[in-house]
Amino acid sequence: MQFESLGLTGLFLSAFISSTIAPGGSEVILAYMINRSANSIYELVIIASIGNTLGAITTWGIGIWAAKKYPAETLLSSRQQKALYTVRHWGGWVLLFSWLPIVGDGLCFAGGWLKLPPISSFIAIFSGKVLRYLAVAYAFV
Repeated sequence: MQFESLGLTGLFLSAFISSTIAPGGSEVILAYMINRSANSIYELVIIASIGNTLGAITTWGIGIWAAKKYPAETLLSSRQQKALYTVRHWGGWVLLFSWLPIVGDGLCFAGGWLKLPPISSFIAIFSGKVLRYLAVAYAFV
């Protein structure tokens, strides 16, 4: 594995990259490290969760930047505007699902674009990431 020689830094980088618009496989790295690393499961889960959350916040920032250049009302179709309305309606707590493949990155992007309240949104993002990595960790113990 390309991140194997980097240890915890590799896990962090894999998780960060996996949570931006680029695809990644941080769950595979985590599962591998659980079986090969001397680090505790909780340490591995926290490192992966922090990296993945920081990647999501990066995607959030890209959403903020995009909103300045391309206001939603002028760019999106009525169907896409309806999806944004749903995210607006549920607020930052919809970001508990930011761990979902494909959809999660879009939720973080929409959160930034819509300027959802940062603190509750980031708590929701981090909580979702921790729960997902805990589930992965316990599946491979």
